[in-house]
Amino acid sequence: MPFLPFARLDRWLAPPPRAGRCDWLARAVYAHRGYHDAPAGRVENSASAFAAALAAGLGIECDVQASRDGQALVFHDDDLARLTARAGRLADHTAAALTGIALLGSTDTIQPLSALLAQVAGRVPLLIEIKIAPRARLAPLCRAVSRALSGYAGPVAVMSFDARVGAWFRAQAPQIVRGLVLTEEAAHGLVARAGRHGGLWRARPDFLAYDCDDIASRFAQSQRQRGLPLLTWTIDTPQRAARARAFADAPIAEGAGLAALLAQAEAR
Repeated sequence: MPFLPFARLDRWLAPPPRAGRCDWLARAVYAHRGYHDAPAGRVENSASAFAAALAAGLGIECDVQASRDGQALVFHDDDLARLTARAGRLADHTAAALTGIALLGSTDTIQPLSALLAQVAGRVPLLIEIKIAPRARLAPLCRAVSRALSGYAGPVAVMSFDARVGAWFRAQAPQIVRGLVLTEEAAHGLVARAGRHGGLWRARPDFLAYDCDDIASRFAQSQRQRGLPLLTWTIDTPQRAARARAFADAPIAEGAGLAALLAQAEAR
C-alpha cells in the first residue's frame, strides 16, 4: 500500500478552527429537527417543535431546502409526500405556495428560514443542515441561507453532507461557522478513506457532524483530537446517548435518546 500522509495533509488543507470561533458548539444538546413529538402534534421541522426545544433550553438542528424561486424553506425531504398531503418535489413550487402547505398531523405549515430565525432570535444554538438534491445547483440555496443569516445575532452554523457547501461558505461567507456531515456506512477501505479526507479538504469545516454508528472510527477520532469539534447524530436511544457521551462533543438527539439526555441533565 502506498504511503498516504493523510494526517499531514489534514493539518495543511483543513486546519481546526481558531480558538473561540465555535466553542459554543459543544455546550448544547441539539434537538434533531426540533423537539418533535408526532402524537402531541409537534411535527419535525415545525414551529411547534422549535418552540418546545426553546422551552426546554435545547439547541436546535433543522433542515433547509430550496424552493423554485431560490428561497430557503425549513423542510427535510426533497419530496412533499411524507410530511404533507401534497405530492411532488418541493423544488417545483415557489416559496409563497409552500408556506401555505400544512404539515400532516399539525396546525403548523412549512415555514421559511427567516421565520425560524425570528423565532429562535439567538436564544439557543442553531444548526442548519443544507440539503442539496443530486445534480442540483447549490449556489441559490447557499446564497439564500447566507442572506437570511445576515445580521442574525446568535450562535449559528451551517452544515451539509455535500462538501461543496462548506467550500461555498468558506469563499463567500467565511464569517459563518460551517460543518461537514459524514457517515461511513461500512465503507472502510482505502478508497473510502481517501474520499473522506478529500471531502474534508474541500469543505475545510469548522466541525464535523458524524453518524453515531461510526463515531468511534479512526477518522472521526483523529479529527476530534486535532481540534475539530465532533457532533453526532441521530441519538435516538439511551445506548446511543451513552455512545455520544463517550466519543463526541455534543449530541443531535430525538425520541428516547433525547429523553435520556434530559433525564441525565436533571439528575445533575
